[in-house]
Amino acid sequence: MSLSLPAALLAGCTAALLLQPAATAARADPTDPAAQRRESAGGGSVTSLPFPDGHGLAPRTTRPFELLGVGWDGSPDALAGGSVRVRTRDAVTGRWGDWHQLETDSEDGPDRSPHGATAPLWTGRSDGVAVEVRPGPAGPPRGLRLELVDPGQGAASPAARVLPGAPADGHQAPRPGIVTRAGWGADESLRDPTFEYTGPVREVFIHHTATATDYACSDAPRVIRGIYQYHVQTSGWRDIGYNFLVDRCGTIYEGRAGGVDQPVHGAHTLGFNTDSSGVAAIGTYGSDSPPQDMLDGLAAIAAWKLGLTDRAADGHAQLTSSSDASRYPKGTVVDFDAISGHRDAFNTECPGKSLYGRLPDLRRTAADLQS
Repeated sequence: MSLSLPAALLAGCTAALLLQPAATAARADPTDPAAQRRESAGGGSVTSLPFPDGHGLAPRTTRPFELLGVGWDGSPDALAGGSVRVRTRDAVTGRWGDWHQLETDSEDGPDRSPHGATAPLWTGRSDGVAVEVRPGPAGPPRGLRLELVDPGQGAASPAARVLPGAPADGHQAPRPGIVTRAGWGADESLRDPTFEYTGPVREVFIHHTATATDYACSDAPRVIRGIYQYHVQTSGWRDIGYNFLVDRCGTIYEGRAGGVDQPVHGAHTLGFNTDSSGVAAIGTYGSDSPPQDMLDGLAAIAAWKLGLTDRAADGHAQLTSSSDASRYPKGTVVDFDAISGHRDAFNTECPGKSLYGRLPDLRRTAADLQS
């Protein structure tokens, strides 16, 4: 089924560190004099619509988009105690959908964010929007604006995949096939051109993106491009937050740039991004069960990534919290399963009750791949 189905919140799986995006010029949108549009290669764009009174927007027609969120200047917690809800119009049927609440807390924010943003919402192809904002005790934040993301067709590139490889000694597992950034159409001019690395990866955190679960797997690159554009152009991060993503068919995608076999410093688990790798299941797995193909893909990438540093997938890792905003105060040494859920490190439902319940099986599968 296509991604024009009712939207689901992208909540709770993208906490991070200070990240700076590549500069992108904004220009006026002729369809709305108040809007500013930032374009990317492959026809993608992010359109910003300011809230003149700080309390939202009346229903209106917009340029087509597939993902949205609300951003603001200043502190990430400037909307604390407030709420934001949106509804959108399906571009195909012309019908308005239900109201959806956006996550406004700091769970999706970097450790030292230059500004604030809600968690994004995947809407499918839409061409109309309405927004209601109820500010918190501090009043409306400065620069409050709606951000509409059109992922476009992707940067021009032939499909690219890192080919599977044979395992070596110790706990190393076979390298699975991985769709590279070129394969999902990443516009590399958007991200920070430099790379950041941590120490050897000793931990894999499993997330879900909280998007629709019954998407066509051929549409997964559009979802990834939408998340990428929002993380960089709206949230102000240096790149997409996850190190890898896996779709419902078990296809594995390269996330943050820097080399799939390198310890790339991601932005996925607030307080524990160091010496870890973040892998996101595309979809929402609270009550919906993750498909077996997806579980196999998650196990394959986790087994391989941990095996590169001879870490057992069914073992443990001790990490030190770097943020008081995580589940553990800064400086606390925490003993994690080598493959853990986001909720093990942060007060969140991510990766969803159903997927979290499958982690013991996933660890066993990953350990078998290593042996």
